[in-house]
Amino acid sequence: MPLHRGTHDAPRTEEHRRLALNPFFGEADPTASMDTAPPTHRLPDGPLPPSSAYRLVHDELMLDGNSRLNLATFVTTWMEPQAGVLMGECRDKNMIDKDEYPRTAELERRCVAMLADLWHAPDPATAVGCSTTGSSEACMLAGLALKRRWSTRNSDRYPATARPNLVMGVNVQVCWEKFCTFWEVEARQVPMEGERFHLDPQAAAELCDENTIGVVGILGSTFDGSYEPIAELCAALDELQERTGLDIPVHVDGASGAMVAPFLDEDLVWDFRLPRVSSINTSGHKYGLVYPGVGWALWRSPDELPEELVFRVNYLGGDMPTFALNFSRPGAQVVAQYYTFLRLGREGFRAVQQASRDVARRLAAEFENLGDFRLLSRGDELPVFALTTGPDVHAYDVFDVSRRLREHGWLVPAYTFPANRQDLAVLRVVCRNGFSSDLAEMLLEDVRRLLPELRRQPHPLNRDRATQTGFHH
Repeated sequence: MPLHRGTHDAPRTEEHRRLALNPFFGEADPTASMDTAPPTHRLPDGPLPPSSAYRLVHDELMLDGNSRLNLATFVTTWMEPQAGVLMGECRDKNMIDKDEYPRTAELERRCVAMLADLWHAPDPATAVGCSTTGSSEACMLAGLALKRRWSTRNSDRYPATARPNLVMGVNVQVCWEKFCTFWEVEARQVPMEGERFHLDPQAAAELCDENTIGVVGILGSTFDGSYEPIAELCAALDELQERTGLDIPVHVDGASGAMVAPFLDEDLVWDFRLPRVSSINTSGHKYGLVYPGVGWALWRSPDELPEELVFRVNYLGGDMPTFALNFSRPGAQVVAQYYTFLRLGREGFRAVQQASRDVARRLAAEFENLGDFRLLSRGDELPVFALTTGPDVHAYDVFDVSRRLREHGWLVPAYTFPANRQDLAVLRVVCRNGFSSDLAEMLLEDVRRLLPELRRQPHPLNRDRATQTGFHH
């Protein structure tokens, strides 16, 4: 949803509007030809020929960045042509209409079962879950389930004025802050300290009380790609229960890591093997290798998903349960997810994710070898690494690097860390399927060419803008 306002048409003169349209865009039929561009901030008075409308939109979109060179986003930017064909065939199918499109609904059910098995649900046949528009919606659903379970469990014990709280690291994705704001839950955040850039299990346990609905652990921090110690978090909450009787569930935000760790870190215990893990989410459109937008939310068993959050509708035909926030959405992404699961299997996913990690680790090491940068993470968990300028670098900062790389087409985000490390400004590089070792070498070549110029600067040129630069997840 755009929050900015575009420029209005009024200042555009008729001469400008006439010159804005390429004569080739007109149709062969003289009655359908155009000699002026249509308005852009109000509906045109009449229709345009389809080829003209296409060219106008197509040409404007050429000014967008190249998604394959966007090293800020975790979102998939490349799929096989066969996946694109399947998505095109399903783009008109409404995912919610399970009675009209039963096979699409069946593919969704199979994906849930595959993820339940991948994440070691005690009984994959009874684990419940659904597809969503992405991890943000999946996190909302998981948070709502935690809040409703807390409310039901404590309805006879605590006053109605008791305010629920959710414990998390300050490094959580913005969707968790949205959840707490939208549904009136107090966000209790563990700040960063020193060289610890994510949640500390003991500090999280100390923030819990009788009004805590749950603790969020992140398998793959947005800020630096590191895994939070989910097993240690559960152990700290086990000890808390022994001392106080408080039984606090854990939700694992595996937006990225839940589709990496099962294949590359099989000995890492983070999922439903831990009894305290109540629910898990992931983004199919991140390391699930599907175009945006699809996410998944799974619960250990039906007991973790309160029945009152499941709604049943019959006005599309049949009796269809739904517990997603969104209603109508295309089935294309769910079909693409099932295609990807079939196409790759476990070994295929392992090979793809290992290739991304190998690229990330090698690229991180090459940046370190340049001598100007200090690594904060090395791409050995998520295929993601964060770095900052070294202590002896005073002529430029990470914002200068980001700005100069953008001139070469690369989108590498520069941002500051949250409390208590707002003093730390970093670059982050996300390596995804499709970002090959050849592209990584091209990025390095551009950095090597830029460094001599950056070193000759009298001081960082973005100093005034650095404090205004936000990190867009």
